[in-house]
Parts: sequence; C-alpha cells; structure tokens
Amino acid sequence: MAVENLASNSMANISWLHGLLWWRNWGKREWAISAIGFAVFVFALAFVSYSWNSDPDSNLSSSFHRITATDLVDLTLLHNATRTGAVCLDGSLPGYHYQKGFGSGANSWVLYIEGGGWCNTIESCFWRREIHLGSSKHMGHRVHFTGILSPHQAQNPEFFNWNRVKVQYCDGASLAGHPDNELRNGTRLFFRGQLIWEALMDKFFSLGLSKAKQALLAGCSAGGLAALIRCDEFRGLLPKNVTVKCLADAGFFLDEKDVIEKPTMRYFFHDVFILHGLRKSLHKDCIARKEPAECLFPKEIIKNIATPVFLLHSAYDFWQIQNILIPEGSDPYHYWQKCRLDIHNCNATQVEILKGYRRSLLKALKEFQKNKEGGMFISSCFIHCQAWMTETWHAPTSPRINNKTIAESVGDWYFNRNASKKIDCPFLCNPTCYHVNFTHG
Repeated sequence: MAVENLASNSMANISWLHGLLWWRNWGKREWAISAIGFAVFVFALAFVSYSWNSDPDSNLSSSFHRITATDLVDLTLLHNATRTGAVCLDGSLPGYHYQKGFGSGANSWVLYIEGGGWCNTIESCFWRREIHLGSSKHMGHRVHFTGILSPHQAQNPEFFNWNRVKVQYCDGASLAGHPDNELRNGTRLFFRGQLIWEALMDKFFSLGLSKAKQALLAGCSAGGLAALIRCDEFRGLLPKNVTVKCLADAGFFLDEKDVIEKPTMRYFFHDVFILHGLRKSLHKDCIARKEPAECLFPKEIIKNIATPVFLLHSAYDFWQIQNILIPEGSDPYHYWQKCRLDIHNCNATQVEILKGYRRSLLKALKEFQKNKEGGMFISSCFIHCQAWMTETWHAPTSPRINNKTIAESVGDWYFNRNASKKIDCPFLCNPTCYHVNFTHG
C-alpha cells in the first residue's frame, strides 16, 4: 500500500526504531506505561491508514517529500554537561539536533522535545538505560527533520527557516527530575532532568537563542508535558519584547479511571513523582492544594501557565486509550483487544465508551477554552503526536478541521492572525483523519 511503503521509507531515517518490538511482551503496569511511549508510535507509522480512502493503493506520494541531505540532522552531545552533572539516566551526555535558521527566520527559534513515556520504578529506569530514552550511547546519529522541524516551506510554511532544534529525551521524567532524590545505594541511576534542561538552555543561548525575536517551545507526548512544565520558565529566560509561546503535542494526559474504574494513570504519575523528586519542578500552589501527583496532569499545569499555549491533541489518542482507558491489565478477557489496536474494529458499545473519554477531555479543557491567548486543535484521529510528521502536520492529505491543517492552525494562533480553537466532530465524521492500525504485520 502506498502509505505503508512511504512511511516505511521515512522510518529508515528515524533513530527511534531501536528495539521496536519490545512492547509486545510487557505486562506489568509500570512497564507497560513507561516503555510503550513514543517508540510504539514510530513502529505504528508503517501501518498508518488514511481514513475511509476508498482506494487503498491511491497515489499519495505527491504529498510526501523525498529525503534529501538537508532533511538529515546530526546529533550533538552536550560535552560540557558533565561539569554540572547534567546527564542521562545512565550517566551519558544528553544530546540534541540543531539546524540553523536563515533569512527572515534567522532570529526565530522552535524547540521540539522528543517523547517517550516515563520510568516509575528502578527496574523500568534500568531498562531505559539500554535504549535511546535513557542513554545517548543508543541515540541515532542523524534524524530526519520533518513536520514542524522541516526545512521546506511547502511542508512547514511558518517555521521552515527558523532555527530548529530537536531535544533528545533521556531522563525518564519529562525533563523534571532532581538529583536530590537519587538513590545512594550504588544503582547508578541519574535523575537529572532539571539539570539537562538548564544545560540545554545555556547551549542554545550560546548558539543565538539569546538574540531571538520569536520562540516556540514544543514537544510530543512526554516531551509535550515537558513543554508545559517548562513553558513559563522558558518565557522568563527571554526579554519581555520577545514573542514566546508553547505547544503541547499529545501531551494532555487525562486523570481518568480505566474501564474497570482503576486510577491507573494517577498511580503511575504518583510513582514517577516520588521516584524522580518532581516537587521542585511543579507549581507550588498546586502542590499546596492537591495530592502532588495530580499536579503532573496538564489540567492542573495549564491553570498556572501565564504564557500562551497551544494544545494539539486527539480526542482518541491511541496511547491514552491503550494505557489510561484500557491498559492490558484491565482487560483480562481481551474484550477490548481488537478495538484498542484498530479503532475501526470497535463495536458500537466500545465506540460509545471512547466517546465518553472524548467528553472527559473536552470537560478538562472547558476552562482553557475561555483563554483568549490559548489555541487548540483537537482532532478525532486514532493517532499520537501529529506535529513532527509532515503527513499530519501540513500536506495535501493532512487532517483538517474547518479546512485548516494543523500547521495553518498553529500559525494563525502564533502570529495572532485568527482565533484558533478547533474541535473536531466525534469519531467517524472526519474523512481527512489518519488512523494508526496496529493489527498489520
């Protein structure tokens, strides 16, 4: 199929493929949630299906860009990071990929933080040390800059000529961990998210971020959560006359019970909060009022963000459906097995439950919708992270709401051209959606 072949071709240049089949064998709650993360999404790209396309072999290649040398960006390690102790889980140097801006974008910056779940136990953090999500020893040396990081105007009309950065994620706690909480028993695990963030900012300032006229801090999944956590801090690093905004892509994790009424995600975030010592990274007013783990959920975080924020999210985010609403441990008889792998296999009762999850998302966003400076693009696609891939960011076949692509909607919001709060109709009604299908292969 055209989409499958093209997606597979793109995947050959993405570094997140290490160990892409490990997720199938995990059963415990902490391993299932912490490990699936972003790598599953990349694995799934080979099986993205264009919703309700009557001809599965239709030629979509015109909307795909063939990879050139300018699309591939080398990994740079923070060699001075050891001086401040800013290291990955295994003690290796953190890294990033940077492509210099040009023309009218020479003094504008977009920083995109990689996703990849979290680790909430010593065991799961040790496991991450063996892949790129916990060690730069396993990071890809080159990555494909596409979507919001693309250097091509046709694919990335607003930010193509900006300074573009992809931050590799290797601390296991959304760049929020503190060394105060490291174990002193010889485990050699480093919880240094805060220090990594500070080291990255120092480096980017030396590269020209200090002279920025415009900046956008963004991230996918756990990286989207990091963008929310760091949003006001990022704003504070730059002069007041600089336009600074933040974007969370698939980072609005819900504090919802699963299908058997267990607060799986609340328990999980509680463990992450305790293990990594996140108290100092979260808003003190929330910590004073709430059970601390609640303050890691975006619904609470956005209440205290003063900087303009754009929430890019799917109401049927497959990661949340598979890990918050229907984790494997809460489906012992496999009633949901087919549905959670391909949304088109859900029966009428299951679809109604998924629509209920959508209603929970919209309820959580109710106050944010009143925020005049905020933006939203809430799709109804079975997908997770939509900004980093051109096919979903901005292409002739990209998902649209009110005939606007995600890139156009973000541009309208960032440059204050139009109010940009778009909410898609419920599942099945939008023929432009891309849906991930895990049953192929």
